[in-house]
Amino acid sequence: MSDTSSKEESFISHLIELRNRLMRAVVAVALIFIVLFPWANDLYTALAQPLIGKLPQGSQMIATGVVTTFFIPLKVAMMTAFLIALPYVLYQVWAFVAPGLYLHERKLGLPLLVASVALFFIGMSFAYFLVFPVVFGFLAGTTPEGVNFAPDIGAYLDFVMTLFLAFGVTFEVPVVVILLVLTNLVSVQKLREARPYVIVGAFVIGAIFTPPDVISQIMLAVPLWLLYELGIILGAFMRKVKPLQRDMQTTEEAPAEQAPAQEAGQPTQKHAPYPTYPSDYKPLTYEEMEAELDRIDAENKANENKTDKPAS
Repeated sequence: MSDTSSKEESFISHLIELRNRLMRAVVAVALIFIVLFPWANDLYTALAQPLIGKLPQGSQMIATGVVTTFFIPLKVAMMTAFLIALPYVLYQVWAFVAPGLYLHERKLGLPLLVASVALFFIGMSFAYFLVFPVVFGFLAGTTPEGVNFAPDIGAYLDFVMTLFLAFGVTFEVPVVVILLVLTNLVSVQKLREARPYVIVGAFVIGAIFTPPDVISQIMLAVPLWLLYELGIILGAFMRKVKPLQRDMQTTEEAPAEQAPAQEAGQPTQKHAPYPTYPSDYKPLTYEEMEAELDRIDAENKANENKTDKPAS
């Protein structure tokens, strides 16, 4: 009975913590939005600047909806507030998830989370400063004679968000490749062998998510390919360093276990010298370590179940 009640209390405490984390994230986004709201029109003007600079002389953007001029800048302000608060929002997610992870998972997860956020922002910046001028210059230059090139502000926002998402996700490729390598889902050799298919796929993705001009397609496909190569290099490097770090931690942590006995004033006991490993010794792989941890957890649960059973 006490076991069930303790599990219910633990579940409720987790729900309360999740609610508190979500509330903090929502409040952070709302506060930033309130601060940015008076400059909503200026934010949209800054977002539309790559297109405005390419419009023909005397042309300007239009709004076809009745309330479009109010709601479109409002959406831009909300999305800007979310992007500014994104590091804090992800920190709340991490603070909720991290206590349930193993130490090696936390050491791996936090750097990858920070890197993924940074790469997403880099991808958006790449699209805004380098891709947008090329794309809108191409579109303005191909306008037929007698046609006024005056895009709708709502259609422009949808188009820009699509490109932001495409380039932001594209720049996440190194993180995905590193995860595939470190979790042993795909080997580095297999990733290298898949290089021709990745290059073809990169140009297909560029053709789908960019306007029908060769330059913008190349500007999406080439970074995708190069980031894939960067992920392979970093994944191979981290794969080699990981066993080395495990061996160093093993040798460094062994003497530290004697510290409490010495600090408490107890006499130091002589112990056998640390074992020397043969030359063909290989450290545990990630899968073997996970299997060993699962076995220990299963034994602990089995022992708990035996002690909980009443004596017959």
